[in-house]
This record gives sequence, C-alpha cells and structure tokens, in this order.
Amino acid sequence: MRILFIGDVVGNKGIKMIQDYVPSLKQEHRPQVTIVNGENSTPMGRGINLSGYKKMMSSGVDVVTLGNHAWGNPELTDFIDDAKRLIRPYNFPGNDVPGRGYTIINVNGFRLAVMNFQGRVFLDNLDDPFTQANELVDELNGDADAFFIDFHAEATSEKLGFAKYLSSKVSAVVGTHTHVQTNDARILNGKTAFLTDAGMTGPANGMLGMKEKSVINRFINQRPARFQVDEDSQGIISGCIIDIDEKTGNATHIETINRMENGWD
Repeated sequence: MRILFIGDVVGNKGIKMIQDYVPSLKQEHRPQVTIVNGENSTPMGRGINLSGYKKMMSSGVDVVTLGNHAWGNPELTDFIDDAKRLIRPYNFPGNDVPGRGYTIINVNGFRLAVMNFQGRVFLDNLDDPFTQANELVDELNGDADAFFIDFHAEATSEKLGFAKYLSSKVSAVVGTHTHVQTNDARILNGKTAFLTDAGMTGPANGMLGMKEKSVINRFINQRPARFQVDEDSQGIISGCIIDIDEKTGNATHIETINRMENGWD
C-alpha cells in the first residue's frame, strides 16, 4: 500500500496546484490512496467550501482532512455530513459535532483507516487527542488493516510525543498546520512512519501562503490585521510518500516531496 499525502492547501493557488500536479504525482509515484489536508483551501485561506472539496476530489484525491480552521467557513456545516471522504478532527468535544473524524478506505481488500486529530498546545483546548486516538485505534482494530493519522498541531514536541505514544499501533502519523515542511521523515520502532510537518500547497513566496505586508505589520504594531492569500505567488505542492506492508500494517518507507511550478525544488 502506497499513500500520497499532501500538506495544507491554501487558497485558490493551492487548489490549482492540486488540480495541476496531483495527477502527475499519482502517475509518477503510483499511490493507492491520496490524502490532502484542505483546511485552508477557500479563497480567503480559512476553512473549506464545497467547490474546493469537489475540485480536489475530481483531481484524484481520496480523502480530505481538516484542522483548527475546519469551521472557518460556515458553509462547511451545509455539506460535511454528506461528504463521506471529508473528515475533521475527531477530538472536537461533544456528541453533536457535524461530520466524522475518520474514514476507512478499502483498496482491493486492504482497509486503511484515515484519521484526523488536533493538538492542544498553542491551539484550542479540545479533548485529549492521545487518549482518544489510542481508544479509536483499539475500537477499529479488526475493521482496518492499517492506520494513517493527520495530526494537526502547532508544537513539534506534541507531534513527536503523539507519534511515539502511538508508535507500533498505527502505520503513520504526519503533522500538518505549520505549513513548513520538516526534514525529519523517519520510521519509529521500525513500524510507524512519522513526519513533523508535511508543508503546504499554495503560494510559495507568501508568509505561510499569505501576503507578507499585513503579517509583518501585525508583528510590528501588535494590532489585528486582515490576512489575504498571496495568489500572485509562484505555487508549491508539498507532502510525502509512505509505503505500508499489507501483511503487517507497518510502514516500510517514507520520503518527502516538493514541487514548484517551475520544476522540482
């Protein structure tokens, strides 16, 4: 089983990079499952809309994950319950949260559970992702042959701690949210693929995808600012490839990918 995972899609530029490059990446790497984090994929760079979700799915994406900006676009509540391959962080508190926190993909009889959790350090205080992930894996044991987790979190220590806590129980933990790809792709305990952050897909020359002026001004004057997606920037698509042994459910390989509009970076 090979998985292609793409980091946070930002704005119209990010959607265009998915449309332009996911088909060629799939042709090159031949993944059986393609997963994309789409929590910043609206034109304003916060949340997801139905149009963007459909464009990603029609480009060859199998599952779209979200994060702390899941509810950034109110339109989400109109379609999330009907979007079977769109998942939001599982550990939102309460029993009446729209949508779902995981889905199971069946590829020629091999069942991959794709799960989404959100960290709590420097982010909203959701329910404990460590305990809930451990319980969900135990609950799905027998219904899934392998487990992939998009862990949407700010702190690198929380991401690594989460992966180590679940190592040997899940096939992969890949971090999202910080939009900067890390250089630490590895396999923990010879079983669990880990990457602190997959990076982002969208405007490469902005500040995490946003126009730089308003971001810098906020640092200088400490006043609220309206951030705008830098749609004029050159595009980038970032993520990773993970191989999973279908007999054991263990990861055997992980490597990062980056592609700029003018060729490989």
